[in-house]
Amino acid sequence: MISDWGAVAGRIFRAVRGTSAPVTYGLIGLCCLVFVLGPASGLDPVYGSGNALLAAQRAYFRHWGVIPAELFAAPAREALSPVTALFVHGSWVHLLGNMLFLYVFGAMTEERMGRVRFTLFYLGCGYLALIGYAAANDTSRQSLVGASGAISAVLGAFLYLFPDARVTSLLPFLFFLPLRFPAWVVLPFWAAVQWLAAGRASQGPGVAYLAHLVGFALGFLLAWLRFGRRAGRAAPEPGGG
Repeated sequence: MISDWGAVAGRIFRAVRGTSAPVTYGLIGLCCLVFVLGPASGLDPVYGSGNALLAAQRAYFRHWGVIPAELFAAPAREALSPVTALFVHGSWVHLLGNMLFLYVFGAMTEERMGRVRFTLFYLGCGYLALIGYAAANDTSRQSLVGASGAISAVLGAFLYLFPDARVTSLLPFLFFLPLRFPAWVVLPFWAAVQWLAAGRASQGPGVAYLAHLVGFALGFLLAWLRFGRRAGRAAPEPGGG
């Protein structure tokens, strides 16, 4: 089993290495691999089924995720938990939704920033987004996992760097018709939805809307500070989303 997964990982690495955005596709591959190997996917029989599987999932999230109360009670011991939490997802829907956004907006952002800078940007913003959410829910003992804070930062940076790039959007109130809008329309609308949802969220962690907002604001701000007037007003269109 281990050798099989090693062969899969090797093929993914070789495929990613030849792309124009290896960090973006590497992050997608790594998140997918971590999810498939973990108990949340339900694919590995070693974790059992039913109540045993649920217990394994809870233990897994507690071990690798951020628990706000523990983070601030023992910051030295838990300092790396916001990093590991970025690569853990709670369900197939959680994983696929995040990876779709990263696929659509990550490659162009990485190409503009450069591989090393994009890697540091992704990890740093994701870390701070989770810290921000944990600080607002510092008594919570629920596990917080997922890459959405980091990916929200990518969205914020994309908005600043490529405001006129057209993005395919599926709007529920228009019967999910695929319509193309510029990023300056789609992404502020997305941020407004997160803001409204965060205001209605009663008890966290759950869906970390506040982490989305923190990440989005950080991404936009850092792109503005780094690129200033050099941001591209015209850009190739992302692949969909």
